[in-house]
Amino acid sequence: MVIIASTRPGRVGKPLADWLVAAAVEHGAFDIDVADLKEIDLPMMDEPEHPMLGRYVNEHTKKWSARVAAADAFVMLTPEYNHSFTAPLKNAIDYLNREWKRKPVAIASYGGVSAGLRAATMLRAVLTALGMVATGTTISIPMVKTFLTDEREFQANAVLNKAATGMLDELLTLHGVLSPMRQPLVAD
Repeated sequence: MVIIASTRPGRVGKPLADWLVAAAVEHGAFDIDVADLKEIDLPMMDEPEHPMLGRYVNEHTKKWSARVAAADAFVMLTPEYNHSFTAPLKNAIDYLNREWKRKPVAIASYGGVSAGLRAATMLRAVLTALGMVATGTTISIPMVKTFLTDEREFQANAVLNKAATGMLDELLTLHGVLSPMRQPLVAD
């Protein structure tokens, strides 16, 4: 699942996601589900019980839960705002708990000079607390608007394409390691 964290008008997250999805398709090991938080439009957390219990009452939460539970690995694509990741991404993460556990996650960040690295650092701490395993290989895109064409298509350079391949390779490796840990134990 590729999660697009930016929801604002004029965002560059969608063209970046298109590039990442194309890279994943070319990689050949992934079936892709793009979760655009702008389209999903989750309200601020409105479940009456803690997500750890998994007793969801709202239909939007049940749909989000099923979608995240079905995913085996994630790429979280986030810009940096005020040295952190987006509020819609934090909200989407906080809606759930068990659905994230023991799943691999890669972080792709973007921004100005900092390339979203502070957002990635903050996000990594949250994901680790949920029991996710983040790849060491990430994508960090500095001066992101310089990679956009007039048609708002993202034009990655060779360095970014190589980083995407390395990140996807590591995500696949982590999936292979973590997948058996998510299987229910069967008594003899």
